[in-house]
Amino acid sequence: MDETGHSLGYRSTRGGAPALSFREVILEGLAPDGGLYVPERIPDVRDRLDAWSRLPYRELALEVMAPFVDLPRDVLRRLIDDAYRTFRHPEVAPVVAVGERWILELFHGPTLAFKDIALQFLGHLFEHVLERADRRLNILAATSGDTGSAAIHGVLGRPRIRIFVLHPRGRVSPLQERQMTSVIDPRVFNLAVDGTFDDCQRIMKAIFRDTDFKRRRGLGSVNSVNWARVLAQIVYYFHAAFRVMERTGARAVRFAVPTGNFGDVLAGWYAARMGLPIGRLVLATNENDILARFFNSGRYRAADVVSTLSPSMDIQVASNFERYLLHRLGGDPARLRSAVEGFERGGDLAVETAPGGGVDPLIRAERVDTEATLDTIRRTWDDHRYLLDPHTAVGVRAAAAHASADEPTIALATAHPAKFPEAIRRATGRDLARHEILDALRDAPTRCDTAPADAAAVRAYLEEKLGGA
Repeated sequence: MDETGHSLGYRSTRGGAPALSFREVILEGLAPDGGLYVPERIPDVRDRLDAWSRLPYRELALEVMAPFVDLPRDVLRRLIDDAYRTFRHPEVAPVVAVGERWILELFHGPTLAFKDIALQFLGHLFEHVLERADRRLNILAATSGDTGSAAIHGVLGRPRIRIFVLHPRGRVSPLQERQMTSVIDPRVFNLAVDGTFDDCQRIMKAIFRDTDFKRRRGLGSVNSVNWARVLAQIVYYFHAAFRVMERTGARAVRFAVPTGNFGDVLAGWYAARMGLPIGRLVLATNENDILARFFNSGRYRAADVVSTLSPSMDIQVASNFERYLLHRLGGDPARLRSAVEGFERGGDLAVETAPGGGVDPLIRAERVDTEATLDTIRRTWDDHRYLLDPHTAVGVRAAAAHASADEPTIALATAHPAKFPEAIRRATGRDLARHEILDALRDAPTRCDTAPADAAAVRAYLEEKLGGA
């Protein structure tokens, strides 16, 4: 609940769906009008920053999330404790100094990726809400790499939930694929789609827009279209900023964020709007640079997806971008709808740039190509004996282009390097990237079905597997 004791409501970005409570939004996922749910307002917490700055991660998570939810504090506290009990580091997301940068390690969860921080919480949240409502949920998810395995491990063993994960066939790393397909469970279904992640995401949204089918089959989402995903990610911005400001004496920090679907950057943007002293968000992309081009020029224009060493960022149509675009268009759902529909027809939209250049004074964007990524992995290892995964390397390289003497830069480490051994070997010439969790998967049996990049085919697959349930 917010500071007045009232629960925040949530509305669709497109304005064509009723306002919902937090618990309703979590199960709804995508709004019936095709939009994404956003809170009706953002709480200002600047008067609480000093008290929050000394809290351990779980206590901080309780304080940051509480204004946005309609759960009793004791219930929220239990869900948070249960979510992070499995993490391998006592701080959940430790911050370490590497040369002139700070690295926020977000890969200490069960699947070695930042997605665990949100999806472990979401799994426990789903279970609580479903039990209270005596409902069941069939999750449909699309993944560019890490969301799939994190989502599966977040809901595995929960009797009220089944999960269907779409991934682009041959476009995730072999270990990312094995983390998903080696989970052989009657309530887990992996489907390799002959297309790109954008195709998977388009199919998922098309199915969710069929509201009759969605209701009849009890579909829900764990993708970052689900507000709870973004909410859980806001926490680690506060945590990292507090730790670095304490150690350096700085009054503000910068964050460098590798991104493809815009959810992680969006969480930082919300943290800044809440009052966290963030001087700059550095948005880092690989060659799939639609977001970098937008924030530098005001033009959002789709291009063909390019396969890179950082496959989780190989995205051209970022689903969370719509939440930011609503803000950029003055909070007007009609303008947002017009812009999105125009983009869906022609693959292009534009907004005015700010007087100082770019779209937003808080956000600066940088494109980092494959050679620069490899060079950053190699130099960071040679100079500091610290190993970066290719996604994190994109963020670290971008951070260097937007450094400040007064504001320390924190780069988000979004995955353990062992998930991308080929990229590490290519950069360093050595087999340095190993982890016992992944080593155990190398000979594990797998199960996966395939489908064309067609919404009707995927819907037929869902009907077949769900049967009369």
